[in-house]
Amino acid sequence: MTPLLRLSLGCCLALSAAACATPGTAPETAATAAPSRDPLAGNPFAQPSRLPYQLPPFDQIRPEHFLPAFEAGMAEQLREVAAITGQSAAPTVDNTLIPLQKSGALLDRVASVFFNLTGAHTNPELEQIQATVAPLLSAHGDRIGLDPLLYARVKAIYEQRASLGLDAETLRLVERSHENFVRAGARLDAAQKEQLKALNLKLSTLTTRFQQNVLKEVNASAVLVSDRAELEGLSDNAIAAAAEAAKAAGKTGYLLALQNTSGQPPLASLKNRALRQRLYEASIGRGSRGGEFDNRALIIEIAQLRAQRAALLGYPTHAAYGLEDQTARTPEAVNSLLARLAPAAVANARREAADMQKLLSRDLKGATLQPWDWAYYAEKVRAQRYAYDESQLRPYFELNRVLVDGAFFMAKGLYGLSFKERPDLPVYHPDVRVFEVFEDDGRTLGLFLFDPFARPSKRGGAWMNSYVDQSALTGNQPVVGNHLNIPKPPAGEPVLLTFDEANTLFHEFGHAVHGLFSNVRYPQFSGTSVPRDFVEYPSQVHEMWTLWPQVLANYAKHYQTGAPMPQALVDKVLAADQFNQGFATTEYLAAALLDQAWHQIAPGTVIEDALAFEAAALKKAGVDYALVPPRYRSTYFSHIFAGGYSAGYYAYIWSEVLDAESVQWFKENGGFTRPNGQWFRERLLSRGGSVDAMTLFKSFRGREPSIEPLLERRGLK
Repeated sequence: MTPLLRLSLGCCLALSAAACATPGTAPETAATAAPSRDPLAGNPFAQPSRLPYQLPPFDQIRPEHFLPAFEAGMAEQLREVAAITGQSAAPTVDNTLIPLQKSGALLDRVASVFFNLTGAHTNPELEQIQATVAPLLSAHGDRIGLDPLLYARVKAIYEQRASLGLDAETLRLVERSHENFVRAGARLDAAQKEQLKALNLKLSTLTTRFQQNVLKEVNASAVLVSDRAELEGLSDNAIAAAAEAAKAAGKTGYLLALQNTSGQPPLASLKNRALRQRLYEASIGRGSRGGEFDNRALIIEIAQLRAQRAALLGYPTHAAYGLEDQTARTPEAVNSLLARLAPAAVANARREAADMQKLLSRDLKGATLQPWDWAYYAEKVRAQRYAYDESQLRPYFELNRVLVDGAFFMAKGLYGLSFKERPDLPVYHPDVRVFEVFEDDGRTLGLFLFDPFARPSKRGGAWMNSYVDQSALTGNQPVVGNHLNIPKPPAGEPVLLTFDEANTLFHEFGHAVHGLFSNVRYPQFSGTSVPRDFVEYPSQVHEMWTLWPQVLANYAKHYQTGAPMPQALVDKVLAADQFNQGFATTEYLAAALLDQAWHQIAPGTVIEDALAFEAAALKKAGVDYALVPPRYRSTYFSHIFAGGYSAGYYAYIWSEVLDAESVQWFKENGGFTRPNGQWFRERLLSRGGSVDAMTLFKSFRGREPSIEPLLERRGLK
């Protein structure tokens, strides 16, 4: 996917790359060559799914179905666009923008499934198809986004918009459609368009390769341990899971799988310091050790090409281009926020390190605290200061209870929702669960897919995705999914979460309700189709309910006895709210600052060594603290080099300003109540991108946001 964002195409594809023919001409693909038989005969994508809510028929979909469906979908959409541009009638919303919104239905069906699968459950066949289809989709996007006839019609509507008597959402459709075409390069001359196509084509290929390298190396870098004694400190369940992972990989011993972040969860528990170092170094070195998965040259080329493209489009840097379409608007605004937070965060981290050094010195005289010691000694400091550690919490965070008695209970209390599991519906992996979602009056809302476990075929991290976007224009109800990366224990063992994993579940569920509550007319504005630095805000608000007394009491029960979490333990967790925030804020800010450094380079900037560039950027920003590496180092920073967050990783802290304000609003207005949930839903969650993002926030909160609640929350005042 690409940084050009989504044009008003009615398909879920973000657009990029090079065209195969002159914009506006008839398509020249195999799909239009009058084949002797229907290329989609027997293909499950040929028609809309007949399953409830148009859930994809996963049990029928095979890898060989994708490429023909992509080709047919692109050809079909080009024919639809040609019908728009070929008419003699003057351009109107009804004869231009509405059919453009409806176009690409087949392409939307196949793309939504394919790109969700390449993230959640890929295989070599899908990876090969992805490498093949990425440049084709880039070309397709440019053929539409750079079509002069289509842009002329959109521009004509835009120029007369004030006299058309449009409703608010349709007026926004007109304005956003025009803006998207301009940002896609529609105003460039013919020679410039050819340059843009070439840049987009190259970038689509490189970002696909980066994404595949990261997944392959995170699997290849898993740490094999032969002696169980080395795993002292891990729970019996964690050790059993490591044994299962080794067996599944055809190895003898215990395999510690990696997550995509720099830090790894076992570092908090492993007593063996040498193994902690080995695990940390396996994690931190990914993408920079030479060999087929090395990403150092790749990220330099991606950053340089993005800078060239920004210059072609009239912007000084890629960050300037990307941020113009966000609520932040400018690199200067982002730099100002990050610079304000960084010094206090690093100072906090240094104070935290001093406390850990004292404990390390008691254990190992003369030893100096290292990055692989941080998580382990942070838990010791927590236990000393607050008289609890993570191991005491896990028995109360059993996965199904966190989901059903926690997140679903929260959705019932705030929004009146209920959930019915649908085991009769097909899924793409046996671990996936499907739930039908109902309003409090019994009306259907949509489907929710839940995919909790880590596996080698799944990318790291946690995310929400959409399989079917809500739209009154198309009549579609939403189908959304949540994906986590929780280690799966052996069969029959309970799935016990860390607090961070439970909190992540609530966060991603916040994205899900944002998608489920969508109530817009046009597909372009559906669900989470909002600026990157706003999309994290509603999900971060939903993290507050993880520890909200009524919600916590309903789900935090001992997996064996059913006893509620003792109030004394709850009080300790709440008291430790700002514990280790120096580390957490510094590792995040380091990654966000790296993102800006890569994407604020000027065109023509020569970068000879990616790691040297990274080190210099961290030093310049004042976050080069060796004990706290960036949450993602550049060579495995999938968010910015493959995930659509280029120049946008700051979005989490930017959104947290709004989140902290909103939490304060809930507390001021009675907290966990149905009226409060309804207000949040009506004023913000249901509106998608149909209204300016900051206008939505002010409609909910009643005023402009302030940074003070965030500074207080993170201990940065």
